[in-house]
Amino acid sequence: MTDRATLAESFLATTDWSRAPRAPLAGDASNRRYERLSDPATGRTAVLMDAPPEKGEDVRPFTAIARFLRDQGLSAPEIYAEDAETGFLLLEDLGDALFARVLAADPKPERQLYEAATHVLIALHEATPPALAAYDPPLMAGLAGLAFTKYRAGILGDDGGEAHQRFLLRFEDILRATTSGKQVVILRDYHAENLIWLPDRNGPARVGLLDFQDAMLGHPAYDLVSLLQDIRRDVPAGIEIAMTDLYISAAGVDDHIFRTAYAVLGAQRNLRILGVFARLATDYGKPQYVDLIPAVWAHLTRDLDHPALAPVADLLLGALPAPTPEALARLRSA
Repeated sequence: MTDRATLAESFLATTDWSRAPRAPLAGDASNRRYERLSDPATGRTAVLMDAPPEKGEDVRPFTAIARFLRDQGLSAPEIYAEDAETGFLLLEDLGDALFARVLAADPKPERQLYEAATHVLIALHEATPPALAAYDPPLMAGLAGLAFTKYRAGILGDDGGEAHQRFLLRFEDILRATTSGKQVVILRDYHAENLIWLPDRNGPARVGLLDFQDAMLGHPAYDLVSLLQDIRRDVPAGIEIAMTDLYISAAGVDDHIFRTAYAVLGAQRNLRILGVFARLATDYGKPQYVDLIPAVWAHLTRDLDHPALAPVADLLLGALPAPTPEALARLRSA
């Protein structure tokens, strides 16, 4: 038995689930592992999160944000038991009805699900946020620079040099000019594979929330971009337009200012993801993420059409290689 397995057994021994059968659940791009526990006597289930501290994982941000979200009446998993020192959590099982899975089986409720997810953001953004780090312009510009240091470098062998530096300076100025104002909790991975449909609940609680441990303070448009410019699922343009209209109307924000921030944050997010997916392939042996890069590029080029991004659009399109089959093959084989 491995050390982590022994620690998991010891953790579960302190709960009512020590003898429950366990089955692995699909993980994510992190070092966390998940298992579903089942109680044959009652039919209840729970989820064990294994987040090894020795691999850089820390469950405390997850538990803090989970409790904050639940205090707002939102459906983050209830925490049944926790051991932050060893990196284990026993969580409420919200089920398998991921938005992506539900809509793959039956696309008819698409608008209903996206409206529910948009209303979660409206409710979340009304809450007084806890003390969190800020996703501010210097940090956002630096993370967008991963498109140079990981994506471009993985294909061409260099980070763009002067073009990279010009981009960082110009883009930080754009971010300062377009994303100031009200700061809210942003979950940062708010999309169809992290949202669970819970139709038996009411209002915003009908959306189960996952993978929010990296939450920060940022602009209200950020998570809406994450939801509607989904890398893994093609959200119809009509849904994107309708949900953006819904948010602007319900939240009472300025239409032009919000749409400008939406485009700028879309570019920031997609540039960062280009770099992250390239890094997962080249540094961590996960070439499957390369398959998602053309979708990221499509969202990015559309965002760059916005006038607010004119100071960096030509620079980016000239410095970053398009995801041709040859370019993607280089990332896969790196």
